[in-house]
Amino acid sequence: MDLSGLRRHAPQSLAGRREAAVLAPVIARDGDAHLLFTKRAAHLGEHPGQMSFPGGGREPIDRTLTDTALREADEEVGMRPTEVDVVGRLDDTRTSSKYAVRPFVGVAPDREYVPDESEVAEVAVLPVDALTDPANYESERRVGHPEYGDHRVHFFHVGGYTVWGVTGRMVVQLLERTTDWRAPAEPDRVVGADAELPI
Repeated sequence: MDLSGLRRHAPQSLAGRREAAVLAPVIARDGDAHLLFTKRAAHLGEHPGQMSFPGGGREPIDRTLTDTALREADEEVGMRPTEVDVVGRLDDTRTSSKYAVRPFVGVAPDREYVPDESEVAEVAVLPVDALTDPANYESERRVGHPEYGDHRVHFFHVGGYTVWGVTGRMVVQLLERTTDWRAPAEPDRVVGADAELPI
């Protein structure tokens, strides 16, 4: 996993939506790259039970969106800002909950991270080799969404978890920029906007 290409990415505007940021933590374990995800607590009002990167909305105390991402990672899993080397960022993305999210990528140590049960049900550290395995990936084109129109949804099924939605889009971009993996040119299927999700 080559993270050097992430440093040259130019900022974009987050105007018109509430600003948020996430941290995609890269962890070296047994010589291989892994990504740390959280499983959101079931009682949360937005995206309950979904896999995500640590993150959340920008607060007045946050000088920058990098500060937001690092603060949230500390609050959610106890990842201290001083132990993270932020190496770059991905494209800003919108969510159905009216956020504009700026994803940062950082290198973090391989240690135990303890979830804050008020927000996080589990911490999952998933190997990049498994995320790039074609057997663990599928996608679908959803047509007629009232907000997004026709759009592609990516699913990564690894270790009993499914990463999809906005986080799935971030993972696609991260993998395509740092590994030889590329999402297939065409989705596996085309479905309506309200079709059942394969999770």
